[in-house]
Amino acid sequence: MSMAVSGPSGHPPLPGAGTPTVHELERLLRDNTVALSRVDEVWPSLYIGDMTAAHDRYQLWKLGITHVLNAAHKQLASSGCQDFYGAAMDYRGIAARDLPHFDISAYFYSAAEYIHQAVDVLGGKVFVHCAFGYSRAATLTLAYLMIHQHLSLWEAVSTVAKHRRIYPNRGFLKQLRTLDTKLQQERKV
Repeated sequence: MSMAVSGPSGHPPLPGAGTPTVHELERLLRDNTVALSRVDEVWPSLYIGDMTAAHDRYQLWKLGITHVLNAAHKQLASSGCQDFYGAAMDYRGIAARDLPHFDISAYFYSAAEYIHQAVDVLGGKVFVHCAFGYSRAATLTLAYLMIHQHLSLWEAVSTVAKHRRIYPNRGFLKQLRTLDTKLQQERKV
């Protein structure tokens, strides 16, 4: 999937320009005009959605979903578990809280590996959700795109934002910036 989304100045960030600021990312996300929906495919075989879509097993089955990653496991109004989805779908829950001080980065690699195994290794389709599919689910999806698809943070945000309205909280954006810097340094070595 290629990127053609421009930066805050109307141009994409320059190669080697480093990690975008939180302010630049928030501006990109605020300018998003994609219509709101319950579930969207944001990358081949990778979907982000909300709790309502997560509770509609028939719709997930029609989409061909084989794996469900719940970023709001055991949180308010989140009743997902393996028993709910049965043998047709594999379930993984992460009890993340949508608070700027919550350390969601502790789940970046395990969530990315779960998505990678499901999509790239098993040829499945993954549905990542939280309460609204706006912050926690988006953050874990962005981490996957950065870790396994080798997109920069700007590319990952731009790619997902072309398909779904997202808005990770400020603390999550800071944690994604830290991941972006780390991955850029590792790839230079």
